[in-house]
Amino acid sequence: MKLNTVIRKKFRVSNKLKQVAPKDRLRLSIMRSSKNIFAQIIDDTRNKTLLSASSIEKDLKSKPKMNKTEMSKIVAEKLAKKAQEKNISKIFFDRGIYKYHGRIKVFAETLRKNGMKF
Repeated sequence: MKLNTVIRKKFRVSNKLKQVAPKDRLRLSIMRSSKNIFAQIIDDTRNKTLLSASSIEKDLKSKPKMNKTEMSKIVAEKLAKKAQEKNISKIFFDRGIYKYHGRIKVFAETLRKNGMKF
């Protein structure tokens, strides 16, 4: 079966992370669309999503219109707050098919400022 470029890139990044990342850390997977950003913390040993945050949640939609980088900051702060409530501080960052640039970089830096280690 021939896979397209996007799927190959996603598998290449994710599989490399799973090989080199310590087993005691959880994976933070990020996905962005043209308008929104989604993030979830996943336990790969149990194949379960523990936490998630996105820009389409009701409390973020009710806020006044903002640009996409500001939205990324708010979603990252929200995810970090949820993670601190569940005592999660060590993760590894699965950027998927996206370059570490722009909204993805802002998201990661905001998580680091809020106490996440990766």
